[in-house]
Amino acid sequence: MRANFIFSEVWIGLRRNLTMTIAVIITVAVGMAMLGVGLLINAQVSMMKDYWYDKIEISVFLCSRSSSQPTCKGKPVSTQQTQTLQGQLKTIPGVEQVFYEDQATAYKNFQEAYASNKALVSATRVEDMPTSFRIKLKDPNNYQPVIQAVSGQPGVASVVNQKDLIGKFFTALDKLRTFAIVVAVLLVLAAALLIGNTVRLSAFNRRRETGIMRLVGASNLYIQLPFVMEGMIAGLIGGVFAAMMLITTKILVFEEAASSSLIAHPIGWNDVAQVITITMVIGVLMCVLASFVTLRRYLRV
Repeated sequence: MRANFIFSEVWIGLRRNLTMTIAVIITVAVGMAMLGVGLLINAQVSMMKDYWYDKIEISVFLCSRSSSQPTCKGKPVSTQQTQTLQGQLKTIPGVEQVFYEDQATAYKNFQEAYASNKALVSATRVEDMPTSFRIKLKDPNNYQPVIQAVSGQPGVASVVNQKDLIGKFFTALDKLRTFAIVVAVLLVLAAALLIGNTVRLSAFNRRRETGIMRLVGASNLYIQLPFVMEGMIAGLIGGVFAAMMLITTKILVFEEAASSSLIAHPIGWNDVAQVITITMVIGVLMCVLASFVTLRRYLRV
């Protein structure tokens, strides 16, 4: 009997405050979707860092006949210099592997990288490619010993640390992630305030019913429960819409970026399911807590 009464009160409250309830659902949906996107971006950035950090190498380009660097002095690197430099690289602490790339291999990689620019590929010859060493480190952050050891060595034209090249990209992603989370938090706070106002209006409209319930001996929890359930239902529905938006984002944004080679290793559906679960739980708990706190402050019978 009590359960039927509570559900009827919930239904009455939803019907009386239909406009505000819809506003709560939309706000929760947008807020949780933005929070979910922030979490997805966070997971994607972490995954990309793990993927690329394992592949980060230091490239030591050797002098060739066409090298214009002052250290080369117009002379190509000799076989003796190449062997000496390779031996030195293998003895540097923190170096895991050292790969030598000759001109033929460099030209092949160049053709693959610039396959869309046929004019550039046709104008480039094998002899134009510099030889180089690709150095794989045990810890990509510990690159200073290698750079200090090879910089200025005879036969070395330049040293390129790939970590510096992709570091700017990851910095931009971190800023995007922070912006998405900040916007999500603001929307979540707005949703909490809107939920509180909705519960307060609902309690005011039904002050006569709640007054009668108090007179017949109903407890505070029994009186508050219908309002809390209204907020929980709105949060749950908003969470469902947020889940739909996150699934759409996964398909239209992350998978599209992966197909266009912008993301080498996209997040999987397990990550999306985890984020959806987190956002739905946060959405429901936020609505329940906002309803409960608002009633304790504003409900007077």
